[in-house]
Amino acid sequence: MNVFLILVLVVLMGLTAYSLIRGIIAFLRTTKIDLETGEGHTATDMQLAQNKAMFARIKYQAAAIAVVAILLAVSR
Repeated sequence: MNVFLILVLVVLMGLTAYSLIRGIIAFLRTTKIDLETGEGHTATDMQLAQNKAMFARIKYQAAAIAVVAILLAVSR
């Protein structure tokens, strides 16, 4: 049981890192578009992608915290 939960935790941590990187890349693209055009109106698609990626990161972090809590409860 512990091995399975640890594997789930590692996968969730990887997904958290992946979605964090995707969010940062979307943020950098949004900033680049804003700097090139001088307007913030063209970057709405990138902002939506950034919001999606960051919301996914929050979900994966919450799931990882839940797995850690389960691991702590099971190990006692």
